[in-house]
Amino acid sequence: MIEHLFDEHGVTLRRDPVATGVHDQAILRLRRSGSLLRVRHGVYVDPMRWETASPQLRHLMLSRGVLRMYGDDVALSHTSAAMAYGAPDWAIPLKDVHLTDLYSAGERRQASVHHHQGACDVHDVRRLGGHWITTPVRTALDAASVLPRSPAVVLLDHFLHAGLLTKADLALSLSRRQQWSSHLDVLLKVDQSQVGSESIGESRARLLFQDHGLATPVLQFEIHDDAGALIGRADFAWPSQRLIVEFDGMTKYHRLRRPGETVEQAVVREKLREDRMRDEGWTVLRMTWWDLEHPGPFVGRLQSRLARPAA
Repeated sequence: MIEHLFDEHGVTLRRDPVATGVHDQAILRLRRSGSLLRVRHGVYVDPMRWETASPQLRHLMLSRGVLRMYGDDVALSHTSAAMAYGAPDWAIPLKDVHLTDLYSAGERRQASVHHHQGACDVHDVRRLGGHWITTPVRTALDAASVLPRSPAVVLLDHFLHAGLLTKADLALSLSRRQQWSSHLDVLLKVDQSQVGSESIGESRARLLFQDHGLATPVLQFEIHDDAGALIGRADFAWPSQRLIVEFDGMTKYHRLRRPGETVEQAVVREKLREDRMRDEGWTVLRMTWWDLEHPGPFVGRLQSRLARPAA
């Protein structure tokens, strides 16, 4: 049995079984029997844990093995560090582990590892799980530099919402890296990030409104009844038109579910909240993932509503 060779993440290196007397031929037999899975040269995982892991967790398992191979000469960085900080993996390639070499300026790709150049000082790295990782601010900016606009803004929004950094932190760090070739591109992405988007869907919806030239909504707008009691918060609101857009993603109901409450009960409670908003004179439009992929009809409805004066 080899379970004792795996760490708490279900990862082991070739050198671990070799150190206990398990030679390469035995490792090969373990692989053929399905007891051991190689995910890159020198890095093996528990096949059962790998099989049930999400793509994000698989990436973190691979990252763990790679970090153990390279030791303190590197820091986990870019999108790999973002995954370690809990960022969403929407539209983010997870094939390669991203490292920043702390003692080398070379940039290269090899065996599922992308080595980045870019000087790191003491303010750019920290320890996490016994290894170096770039700080949240450095991670967010580095990740934004290698991602297209939409996934970059989604990621930046997550870091802001999670309280891992502020817009001021991003601006200060950007001011120190003006000489980087990606500076202007990252600056534009940071400008489009915003505190208040609490999910992938909400970030993408906000970008869609922007791209179609719609009036800028207020995020997480509080709705009160005539007595001043809080009814709830709206994802997007245009107060002068008394118009609300709610992004209707299933993950939202899981996030808002109260202790002991089922998803079905959370959905019913959400619908009742929406009815109370309508009773107070607000128009409520529901937006779904389908609308993000096929925005024409929804954008048309929203434009029509925004053109109307408030009742």
